[in-house]
Amino acid sequence: MKFAVPVFPGSNCDHDMVNALRDILKADADLVPATTTDLSAYDAVILPGGFSYGDYLRSGAIARFAPVMTAVQAFAGAGKPVMGICNGFQILTEAGLLPGALQANRSSKFICKTSELIVKNNQTQFSSAYAENAHINLPIAHGEGNYYCDDATLAELRANQQIIFEYADNPNGSTANIAGVMNRQGNVLGMMPHPERAVETILGSTDGLGIFQSLLANQQEVAHA
Repeated sequence: MKFAVPVFPGSNCDHDMVNALRDILKADADLVPATTTDLSAYDAVILPGGFSYGDYLRSGAIARFAPVMTAVQAFAGAGKPVMGICNGFQILTEAGLLPGALQANRSSKFICKTSELIVKNNQTQFSSAYAENAHINLPIAHGEGNYYCDDATLAELRANQQIIFEYADNPNGSTANIAGVMNRQGNVLGMMPHPERAVETILGSTDGLGIFQSLLANQQEVAHA
């Protein structure tokens, strides 16, 4: 399975992501510039965390117009897996690939700590390696991680089981404790916590491995179908 990790000016978790994919999961992964217009050589795309374009206007608002996002739109439209972590999640909502929006944390402060999550839906290509309602610990590091959606959207997310991860402690004030959601088609996931920072014991947790293992297992099933 070959991953593309788009790099925007201001991305700072891109090498962490590639390290997790290449060195820990033994998968192929390339850093691709924001000017890339063709992602057809890849099996999955992961938008990394950071501060794309300095978070000017608001997080993800400028990155949404980078040339690579046209390619990401086409990639997602073809049903291929796309994941956005932290700033990547913000970019996906700005691009309309995921519902809702990310606002400033309720505390108005940047939060950097390990947060406990609950796996609410383990029947997806991003979460199948986890048990249903499993509690996992992943790092968070964001100033605008407060997920918001209106009541109608929340009802849809619940009805279609699009809420994949919830916070056990809701550190940022997110609607319904939401930490990660996917699109209705099930091939685009956005989450604020950083699974790539929880893939080795020396980092304090290996709970993030399940997300990448789920994707790899799904790809193997598709390849053998």
